[in-house]
Amino acid sequence: MPFVTVRITRDGVTTEQKAQVIAEITETLERVLNKRPDLTHIVIEEVDTDNWGYAGITTTQYRKQLAETQGQS
Repeated sequence: MPFVTVRITRDGVTTEQKAQVIAEITETLERVLNKRPDLTHIVIEEVDTDNWGYAGITTTQYRKQLAETQGQS
C-alpha cells in the first residue's frame, strides 16, 4: 500500500491541478511498481509561504525580493 505525501506552497494551485497530480502519481506507481491504484494513497499538503523557507528567508520574502528585482529590469 503506497502512501505518498506531496508538499507544495499554498498559492494558486487549482483543484483540477491537484487532481491531475494525484492521478499521475497513482498511474506512475501502477506502471513502474505494479501497485494497485485502489490501495494507493496520495496526500497533498499545502504550506503557507510564510511557513516555508530556504536560504535563510521565507518563501514570501524570497518572492517579494524576486518581484522587486524583476521590476528593476
